[in-house]
Amino acid sequence: MNQPATILADLLFEQSDDFIGIYDTEKERFTRVNQAGVRMLGFASEQLFLANQDWSKALPTPPQTTEQRTAFIQKIRQIGQHEQEAELSRQDGTQFWGRLVITLINDDTASCFLVRLTNQGRLHQAEHKLMQSVQQYEAVFTNATIGIIVSDHLGQIVSVNELAKRLFNYPADELLGLPIEVLVPTNVSHYHEHLRQSFNADPKVRAMGHNRDLNARRKDGSVFPVEVSLSYFRLDTELYAVAYIIDITFKKEAERQLLAHRDRIERLNADLEQKVTDRTHALMNTLEQLEQSKNELSKALTAERELGELKSRFVSMASHEFRTPLTTVLTSAALIEKYPGSDQQDKRQKHLQRIRSSVNHLNDILEEFLSVGRIEEGKIDAHPVQVDLNKLILETVADMQGILKTGQMVDYQIDFLDHVWLDPSLFRKILVNLLSNAIKYSSLNAVVMIRCERTNTGLTVSVIDQGIGISAEDQEHLFERFFRARNVTNIPGTGLGLHIVARYIDLMGGTVTLQSELNQGTTVTLTLPYENHPLD
Repeated sequence: MNQPATILADLLFEQSDDFIGIYDTEKERFTRVNQAGVRMLGFASEQLFLANQDWSKALPTPPQTTEQRTAFIQKIRQIGQHEQEAELSRQDGTQFWGRLVITLINDDTASCFLVRLTNQGRLHQAEHKLMQSVQQYEAVFTNATIGIIVSDHLGQIVSVNELAKRLFNYPADELLGLPIEVLVPTNVSHYHEHLRQSFNADPKVRAMGHNRDLNARRKDGSVFPVEVSLSYFRLDTELYAVAYIIDITFKKEAERQLLAHRDRIERLNADLEQKVTDRTHALMNTLEQLEQSKNELSKALTAERELGELKSRFVSMASHEFRTPLTTVLTSAALIEKYPGSDQQDKRQKHLQRIRSSVNHLNDILEEFLSVGRIEEGKIDAHPVQVDLNKLILETVADMQGILKTGQMVDYQIDFLDHVWLDPSLFRKILVNLLSNAIKYSSLNAVVMIRCERTNTGLTVSVIDQGIGISAEDQEHLFERFFRARNVTNIPGTGLGLHIVARYIDLMGGTVTLQSELNQGTTVTLTLPYENHPLD
């Protein structure tokens, strides 16, 4: 190689991180390769690379035959340079993407190639990640379950997802290029232009229509209620606004029906309160007329007041407890109408299950009311029979699995396997009530324990939870009708469960005790008389 070529090669070798090699076209071999190139192709040293003069190892993408190689070299001599990009192999067989540039170097005595190979693996990875990001964005944007519209700082629509097109009844891409005001009711479109300009001046992620109703306009001019949230992004210096739109037609109808139910319950409550007031006045008049019956009338008045309080508490509790499942039924029924396609059966089933659960919850509440009524009327008696207590508890625990919260479990320990004499129906109702409370007032991943043991005097069953606990003051009233502890007022419940448990235990000749600490948990212990009677 002549002096200028040598100086050029030395300069490139010292400064480049790419593969740089000098290939002698007469000898058809490399005469020099820089250290970066040696490492790039996986050789231990330049000497090992130069010693490996197999053409397939010398250049990453060579011609395969002698004739092809000769034609390839002649072509480069004619045009002076060759460039290509391909997936290449290192000495150990690993793959990477590279860009190959072969340049002809001529002097008076010989010609050679300057071979340069740039590793473009990171560039290809970046391009691949960018493509994945674009695909993910398109998938999220297109298939979003809310309408999404993007507009520029002039208010012209530049992008619309599929649901937004359906919400506003615009076919294909007809919305593109239109001003965003075409989707606003005509009576507020000018005001909306002012709001848009204010947003451009100080863009913020926020909800629209604070403390007021928002409406949107379809292509046919019809108006429907919506909820809209705004965000923004910038491309270079260009500001783009993003509107997220939800059609709340069904929500508004559900709210209207809920308000109607609330008004009706309030009227009923007012009627009941008026009746209590009327009866109280009647009793006071009777008291004035019949002084000799003062004590009896006083007792009657107290009883009437208690009745009034019970009725008020009942109406208040019923209005609260019925509202949640009824709202769930109405909302789910409305949502089912939004999934008419056969491919959306799973969504319909989800909401149908919510309706079933709400109806079952209503049935449970009514069953508690009816149970209290039957107890008060003396229509419930204990009918003991010989029972496999272990089997009865296991079956009851299995039935409760459906109401367990995430991570919760019921652990049970029964210290004996003998049959016992008791009423299985009443005992199961008691156990279901106690387990329901323990599960309801315990957190996720909590363990509810059942302990059953036989003593010399009777059978002891304990239900132990690690829930929110009950204050000492509230424990004094827990077995009263409709009473609920102050720390559970935001959790659904009728206040009848422990009252029913106490009455059932009394019918079975047993006792019930309760121990609890706030934020530590609660233990309810049942003590029942135990006798292993023969079948006769």
